[in-house]
Amino acid sequence: MCHQHTFMANRTTLLLFLFVLCHGVALTMALLEDEESSNNLFMMHNSKIVVETEFGEMRVLKSHRDVILDRRMHIGFITMEPKTLFVPQYLDSNLIIFIRRGEAKLGFIYDDELAEKKLKTGDVYVIPAGSAFYLVNIGEGQRLNIICSIDPSTHLGLDTFQSFYIGGGAKSHSVLSGFESVILETAFNESRTEIEQIFSAKLDGPFVYVGDSHAPSLWTKFLQLKNEDKVQHMKKMVQDQEEEEDDVDGGDEEKKTTKLWRKLLETVFGKVNEKARNKDTNGPPDSHNLYDKKPDFSNAYGWSKTLHGDDYHQLRKPDVGIFHVNLTAGSMLSPHVNPRAAEYCIVLRGYGKFQLVFPNGSNAMNIQIKAGDVFVVPRYFPFCQIASRDGPLEFFGFSTSSRKNNPQFLAGSMSLLRTLMGPELAAAFGVSEGTLRRALDAQHEAVILPSTWAAPPENAGKMKKVHMSPKGIRT
Repeated sequence: MCHQHTFMANRTTLLLFLFVLCHGVALTMALLEDEESSNNLFMMHNSKIVVETEFGEMRVLKSHRDVILDRRMHIGFITMEPKTLFVPQYLDSNLIIFIRRGEAKLGFIYDDELAEKKLKTGDVYVIPAGSAFYLVNIGEGQRLNIICSIDPSTHLGLDTFQSFYIGGGAKSHSVLSGFESVILETAFNESRTEIEQIFSAKLDGPFVYVGDSHAPSLWTKFLQLKNEDKVQHMKKMVQDQEEEEDDVDGGDEEKKTTKLWRKLLETVFGKVNEKARNKDTNGPPDSHNLYDKKPDFSNAYGWSKTLHGDDYHQLRKPDVGIFHVNLTAGSMLSPHVNPRAAEYCIVLRGYGKFQLVFPNGSNAMNIQIKAGDVFVVPRYFPFCQIASRDGPLEFFGFSTSSRKNNPQFLAGSMSLLRTLMGPELAAAFGVSEGTLRRALDAQHEAVILPSTWAAPPENAGKMKKVHMSPKGIRT
């Protein structure tokens, strides 16, 4: 959600927005029959467990096909226990991860080489579709919680998204196990016995404990290497072991297995490029920490931050933006319109109220919200959020454009109506210009407004909810 100080545009553009708000009766009638069906239309409350083991899980909320959206987006929640590996894989969809809580090590492909980044709470990183990667929870005794957006624009259409596990995954073999043995023998230059020993084995799932004997020795040894040594070491070990293993008996299956897996990882994650040492490069892109970013707007009643393509260039390719808002107890994010993008909003903390309005001015959704709720706001639809009177409301989310959103606020000292103020607007409301001006000038605050009688009661958090919160958010 982009809440910038630039709210002034030319009168023609503003009049077009007013036109959009006042027309849409036919569209609204096609969408809405009753309040309950409208709430279900914009809430994302049916989470699906995609993969799960005792060491971690990934849940996904799939966006509705029948909601008017410029782009669909799925929301994922990854939970990993300490010392857990999310095994090497690649996806058919762009993945943008946000570290909600904990520390992680991300391994991925950059410039045909293996790179690693340590990520901390608040970090954002983009993993392009088709790029091999793995994740490790490196937080000492701390569960890792990740919120991610999944862009289905590049997916195969098989499901929400498709994972291709390199080292075995959800009770299945590695993707390489589908090839005939003779092909793998040729590709890896190994005997059929050794090939079958590796690629016929199954893992319990893609989340693997790497702290003791629960994990294959390869994963543990591989992850213990330093970042700058990992690919180098893999290449050196493959070369050195060719001589060492000449002295190994044929029964030493562990060393043969390690050798073959090193070849597999080297094949997938790339070799050390000696030329890269001498070339001028900045290396892989850094992560961007949303928590460290200064608010784009703040006052005594809350703050808002946005992350777009100008702030973090990696967001440009998937064309996704990120927002983070905190409202103090009882305060309200003023009713506004997003002219450039739809928003997928996740409540991180607290309780409150969310209201969405159809283009014809009728109510689209008016519900109590709590931590874990996820909902979608279509482009152009007016909406607002209000924190409960007993505590702050914090929410985060993804927008469907990496460009600055420049929301148009409908109330407050920097509102669209104040900019349009004149005899034409007064005539549209059927009142005198003086009457309208007095009403619009009564609010001296902008964007985030003071405590209001519209705030939910103090027992809002105890009210019965009809929607479920994803297990992936733990507060």
